[in-house]
Amino acid sequence: MVFIENEGITNPKVNLALEEFAMRNLSADTDYLLFYINEPSIIIGRNQNTLEEINQEYITANNIHVVRRVSGGGAVYHDLGNLNFSFITTHDIKNVNNFKKFTEPVIKVLKSLGLNAELKGRNDIQVDEKKISGTAQFTNGKRMISHGTLLFNTDLGEVANALNVKMSKIQSKGHKSVRSRVANISEFINQPMDMATFRSLLLQGLNDESEPFETYRLTPEEWSKVHQLKDEKYDNWDWNYGHSPRFNIQRTMRYPIGEIDLRVYVEKGYIKDFKIFGDFFGAEPIENLEQLLIDSRYDLDEITHRLKDIDVKLYFGDISKEEFIAQIYGEDVEE
Repeated sequence: MVFIENEGITNPKVNLALEEFAMRNLSADTDYLLFYINEPSIIIGRNQNTLEEINQEYITANNIHVVRRVSGGGAVYHDLGNLNFSFITTHDIKNVNNFKKFTEPVIKVLKSLGLNAELKGRNDIQVDEKKISGTAQFTNGKRMISHGTLLFNTDLGEVANALNVKMSKIQSKGHKSVRSRVANISEFINQPMDMATFRSLLLQGLNDESEPFETYRLTPEEWSKVHQLKDEKYDNWDWNYGHSPRFNIQRTMRYPIGEIDLRVYVEKGYIKDFKIFGDFFGAEPIENLEQLLIDSRYDLDEITHRLKDIDVKLYFGDISKEEFIAQIYGEDVEE
């Protein structure tokens, strides 16, 4: 394992560009670990509708960054009290959505600090039923990112202020507020500790799990490419927000694999625009599935025909094609 030094950068757009650059350009024969801490920001999941996840007025007034990441999952709040970890490894189908593999060493370090930490649900690390970490993944078929947050000393009040949490999401987890379901790691540590100490202890603990880490520092040329990616992608409104087309059909369903939110614009009986949002995890780009239904008749038989050779599990996880078609068309579909 090689540890990538991010040089103390706290701009989330640079850090996300660094993470993606490392996955796509650094040695494919090496596993990497990256830590980064971001200024106050909302990090949006790849398949989410940004405008429906954030409190735009509050974010504008408080100069909070809004950045979309390449991985799926839900929107999260970052600030200087939140430590992010990222494992960059070779793609292995056995490790896709295998959050246990990548959280186990982190949980072991947390337990060494006296926390009763454990992986709960799809991808959360919890202590005493309170979430202290969420994780997500992205793969391009060759390399993959498995990354997560660690709420060390985050301003939890800002989580509620900056995020508009969907009611369905709260109900599905059995909690009524963000504050009641998240907590800071510092609340569970007996001895006083600052972020720098916690970061050092976590790095040392992860180092103890394998052969001693090497530290990698990017060259000036590599940093130039990171900033180019930041400028072209992570600074881009189209990437972070996207244009919101008109929709006249909206259907949202909550499944064990997450929420799927469909937006369908039908003109003269034909689907002219089709967008899929949500906090699910999938291995294939959701845009490929969306394009399959453009210019299809809004008709059950034609929709079924267009999807007949498609494995929807590659896009969402473990749901059936029948469930997906039923959500598009609004009817129960016989298997």
